[in-house]
Amino acid sequence: MKKTGVLISLLIFILVPSQIYAQPDVECPNLKKLENTTIKDKDDLLKALKEIVPDIYQKGENGELYSEWEVRTALPFPKTVGKEIDEAYYGMAKNFCGKEIADKSWLVRLYFPKWEGISASALEGQIFLAKSKDDEWFVWFRYH
Repeated sequence: MKKTGVLISLLIFILVPSQIYAQPDVECPNLKKLENTTIKDKDDLLKALKEIVPDIYQKGENGELYSEWEVRTALPFPKTVGKEIDEAYYGMAKNFCGKEIADKSWLVRLYFPKWEGISASALEGQIFLAKSKDDEWFVWFRYH
């Protein structure tokens, strides 16, 4: 009788479809603490990236491979609409934290030339940033 119960349970588990997926660990920022930004804040963001990128990427045993980098995209998420490569990340941001957070956040796509020929997935990085009302840029999600 026990064997039959186990067998039936196993068959149900195998044959009945279920949705199993991994959700990334995202800590969404507090909307009330976010500053409104526009494309005019791009220079400020690019300046802040000089400290943010090394802090996020240059840790661990492969940190040296992230020591050289180029910005491929630096846009407020709403400005990514219609840009094929970038717009999908806006959808991710809205899915993770909602449209209001996404609309106050930026996409930064980075290129790491030292990874050329070593790892296609590490060659490019994507980070989602926002600016706090304390006038500080911060990363709230790192995709790669």
